[in-house]
Amino acid sequence: MQGTSARGYFGIGVEGVSKSANVGALLRTAHAFGASFCFTVGAGWDARAERLADTADTPAHVPLWRFAGVDALALPAGCVLVGIEILDGATELPSFRHPLSAAYVLGPERAGLSPALLARCRHVVRIPTKFSLNLAVAGALVLYDRLLQHGRFADRPVGSAAGAPVAVAEATGSPVRHGPPRFRRVVPDWAGGG
Repeated sequence: MQGTSARGYFGIGVEGVSKSANVGALLRTAHAFGASFCFTVGAGWDARAERLADTADTPAHVPLWRFAGVDALALPAGCVLVGIEILDGATELPSFRHPLSAAYVLGPERAGLSPALLARCRHVVRIPTKFSLNLAVAGALVLYDRLLQHGRFADRPVGSAAGAPVAVAEATGSPVRHGPPRFRRVVPDWAGGG
């Protein structure tokens, strides 16, 4: 499978999570979406149990930073911290414009992000669902939404053309990079050159 080129970079992390399977599934998902780094803040999970869910062995391929607490959290310069939380006043994910360089953070499913970490977030987004989702599923939805915004994809079709993508050149104004083969001298028989 070939990855798509996307602009910017991102990381994703958790605060105070103790469920090893959730951490493992989130790490695996982050790796699949091309995370530049992953991190934990005050999280106490069993790394051996986490590996049962992270079958891609993400820490061997993507840096995993462990911070003891919110005060110790350090991100790359220019990286915007985005909380993912069900809060009044949070921006709904479909309306959110993802920063070019971002670190997303999720809290434990029953308690959510701490007030200290929320205070450090420049943005807080919520997934518009009827109730809270599993941590790894919520992280996957946010990363997929980011990929849709910052990946290089054609616009979705509208109307009767449902299912067929709009040509990238039409959608972006970029020149088409592929076309029919060019032959400098002789057109081969297989191409109809006789």
